[in-house]
Amino acid sequence: MTTNSRKPSDGPIHAVPAVGRIATPDGGRLWAERIGSGSPVVLLHGAGMDSRLWDAVVPELARRHDVIRYDARGLGRSTPPDKPFSDTEDLRVVLDHFGLRQAALVGLSMGGETALDFTLAHPDRVTALALVGASVSGHVWPRSTELSAYTRARREHETATLAELELAIWAAMGRTAPGGELIETMVAANAERRVVSEQHCVISAGRDAEPHLGEIAAPTLVVHGEHDHPEIAVIAERLVTDIPNSRGETIADADHYLPLRTPERLTELLLSYLP
Repeated sequence: MTTNSRKPSDGPIHAVPAVGRIATPDGGRLWAERIGSGSPVVLLHGAGMDSRLWDAVVPELARRHDVIRYDARGLGRSTPPDKPFSDTEDLRVVLDHFGLRQAALVGLSMGGETALDFTLAHPDRVTALALVGASVSGHVWPRSTELSAYTRARREHETATLAELELAIWAAMGRTAPGGELIETMVAANAERRVVSEQHCVISAGRDAEPHLGEIAAPTLVVHGEHDHPEIAVIAERLVTDIPNSRGETIADADHYLPLRTPERLTELLLSYLP
């Protein structure tokens, strides 16, 4: 990917998307897009998705921000891993590639977990957090039949079942709700890819954000959809309670795929909160 030559502290000058792949030290290539002008914001999608999750948010957000989104390792247009990798290290590579010493991070689900872990590891590089339907490393999920089936499908590489459960559990509002067609397309395209990616993603032994949420100094917006899985609301409450400078918002008419279900409301919140 070509970038304009400027110091990391200079303001962004991208009026049209700069699109390409970023090389990682271990041989991977991450698809990324950069567009907009203003303070930098990096968008991180969830497992089984790709950066198309943000399609309806990027145009308005880019009017006031330097917006970067990328496909996580092995998903979307990024290359599949063939050796161990770290999602937090990939995020660092993206920031360094674009010459950004600091940025705000907006992460959904797995992307929120990555953003939290990165913030704890590199607090000086994060200006603000927006956690959307976020998971958090170290959280113990309750037992349930549907979640057990979901975990089993991931473990046993039953990709067709995994895609069906992804839609049933996390896209509960269905195909007729806003964004439904794109959600189904992303889930189908990434079901096999996510299994391969998760096999190679290395989670360090000390990666356990939940007991350390009180150490996060970055201002944090916590958002979840009214129709998301009930445990996401539990996690959201924990995040707001434990992160010192945080604020919580619940959005009606949205499930886990909130950026495609209610993009206008989410964008409004992001624009009002991000520096």
